[in-house]
Amino acid sequence: MPTTRIAFQELPPAVIAAVERHTGPILKVEPASEGFNSEVAARVFTENDGCFVKGMRSDHRRIWTQWREIEVSRFLTDLAPELLWHAEEGGWNLLGFELLEGCHADYSPGSPDLPKVADLLRRLSETPCPGVELRQAEQRLESYAATPTDLDFFAGNALLHTDLNNANVLVDDSARLVDWAWATRGAPWLDAGYWVIWLMAAGGHTPESAEQWASHIPTWRAAPSAGLTAFAVANAAMWQEIGGDSPDPWTDRLVIASRDWARYRSSL
Repeated sequence: MPTTRIAFQELPPAVIAAVERHTGPILKVEPASEGFNSEVAARVFTENDGCFVKGMRSDHRRIWTQWREIEVSRFLTDLAPELLWHAEEGGWNLLGFELLEGCHADYSPGSPDLPKVADLLRRLSETPCPGVELRQAEQRLESYAATPTDLDFFAGNALLHTDLNNANVLVDDSARLVDWAWATRGAPWLDAGYWVIWLMAAGGHTPESAEQWASHIPTWRAAPSAGLTAFAVANAAMWQEIGGDSPDPWTDRLVIASRDWARYRSSL
């Protein structure tokens, strides 16, 4: 379930003061509408600079996502905005990130962003997985795989983002990924597979054209065909469970895209 969002200005004064110890006096705040995980998400601006602030109450049931981002951030050079500071004050846990100037990636067919996202995923696939505690991809998909042996395809030691929602990809001269709360360890081609689903959900992409973009990432080209099919089937089951009997329009796009991809892969 999405986390209820509050305005940055509604934080207790002591918490805002803790942020200003890192940023200097805040002159302007712009709320961020994207994202589902944070209770607070905003762009804050000072006289000379700005940063992106996200966070949640320290006793939130998903507070572990804040620590996950802290742990992996130092390994994400040129892949993600830099983590500038971390503040805990008054029962709140907040992170301050480099403020990127780019726009959310456009996944539509023919978009000039697509080659940049493909290059981003190629660079990510070449990044060593840090020696920090991460969930395993096969654990996350355990309830959705068609057979227990399918889980073997998803295991690996690559660093994965796993949420290729275009709102998590900011593009200017290059592309970078934000929101690493669900960073995972697994097979190096899985993020390209997640991208296929999001490309199809964006509209205009067939399974074939979406896979053609995924094929720009070398790890995808090296993946076993049976593993790709198993992954597609598992994701279709996952999104069907998330959507339930009456999915909202946003979720329904993912239900349909994952189902269509699984049908395509199963027909090969």
